[in-house]
Amino acid sequence: MYPSITPPREVKIGDAAAFAGTTPRAIRHYHQIGLLPEPGRGGDGRRRYGYDDMIRLLWIRKMSEAGISLDDMRAAFDEARGIEDVLGRLEETLAAQEAAIKRQRAAVQRLRVVGSPLGLLSPLVTDRLSHLPSGAVRPSDLDALLVTERIFGPLGAAIQASAFITLATHPGLRAEADRLDAADAALDDTVDPHDPRVEELAAQHCAHHKALLQAIEAVGLDAAEEKLFEIYDAEASGEEDARMSAFEAVTTMPYGFSAARTRCIELTAQFLAEELSAGS
Repeated sequence: MYPSITPPREVKIGDAAAFAGTTPRAIRHYHQIGLLPEPGRGGDGRRRYGYDDMIRLLWIRKMSEAGISLDDMRAAFDEARGIEDVLGRLEETLAAQEAAIKRQRAAVQRLRVVGSPLGLLSPLVTDRLSHLPSGAVRPSDLDALLVTERIFGPLGAAIQASAFITLATHPGLRAEADRLDAADAALDDTVDPHDPRVEELAAQHCAHHKALLQAIEAVGLDAAEEKLFEIYDAEASGEEDARMSAFEAVTTMPYGFSAARTRCIELTAQFLAEELSAGS
């Protein structure tokens, strides 16, 4: 038999919190949102909690442990909607949390295997670059892939990875890319956007891009890119799309390009479009 203990008729908030396994701060919050009716106060001006208050606090804790939100608890107590509605939405929330945990565990495993920040990118990108030796992908390459994945999604970043694979395996193309990057950096605010050197550099960028594409085709990376579409379609179903539009990227990413460098980028895109048009 249980010992016969006569509980006090009312207790203070600290005792109520201790018994229910919560905190006085949480109980005060329950009062504020209408989840727990505020009890009367004793002669000392402090709240006093009775048996019914303690029962509700215990149910609140049980529902919280089950993952039921405070709003749904309030609705359940008020019988504003059926329990099936509450449980249905809870199951959806738990399913989303399970999917998120699964993605997080996969990211941790990729980090362990890859041993670099590359493992934080999507599996499509990580797998694409996994065969390269350590250090072949530069930190600046990873930064570029990170930005591309944000704007164009995993598929866009995986396709861009073909360029970094080619640069890592073609020293001459990598040297030319480094030279062009240095020339881009020299296009600071002191350079007139219409300086002939800007257009000349854009033409060199265009030529380098063509050489890069030829190298990509020569080793068959372009054919491998076609398979990426099938893989992405299979893996991306049901996952949240975190991409942003190119317009949003241009207007929110703090690139800090000078007017001369911006014009060089624009001219490069123009020259590439003309090359594509002439070849079609």
